[in-house]
Amino acid sequence: MGNYRWLGAGLVLFFSAITWAGESGEIRDPGAFFHSSFGDYSEELEIAREENKKGVFLFFEEDNCPFCARMKATILNQGRVQDYYQEQFQNYRVNVKGEVEISDFSGTPMAEKVFAEKKNRVRATPLMAFYNLDGEMVVRYTGAASSVEEFLLLGQYAAEKGYLQRSFSRYKRQQRKARKP
Repeated sequence: MGNYRWLGAGLVLFFSAITWAGESGEIRDPGAFFHSSFGDYSEELEIAREENKKGVFLFFEEDNCPFCARMKATILNQGRVQDYYQEQFQNYRVNVKGEVEISDFSGTPMAEKVFAEKKNRVRATPLMAFYNLDGEMVVRYTGAASSVEEFLLLGQYAAEKGYLQRSFSRYKRQQRKARKP
């Protein structure tokens, strides 16, 4: 009798998980969020211009970052997030402890960790940075986004140049007020 109770509980959890996944949208491989890169960000800017993107999005991360892992497992794997960011930006990841040589937006070669620490002052991960088509950082957000909606608002804030008028906190409040019935 006890085994049937566990089986029943397991089935309820299984079908609840299926329902939740269906409500949250299409789940994809979080790696598909990012474009392939040879590590030349001046070239990535050129691609963004050619493809009429709004700019370049960099996700600064490190291997043992629990907040980075949470972002990948709950936000970067969402179909609507990937679709929106792929349409608006060239998206790349940067390992803040990486030894791989890259070239910054001006074409200067350096290790990933130097690019992160010296050029972008990354002190905590994840750090999300949006660069305009001139290679200038226009939006910087440190820490994991709290939800898919917040991350989409962050992308919208960068794509629509909301940073020219207000802080992201104020932009987010105004957007949420406007959406309430």
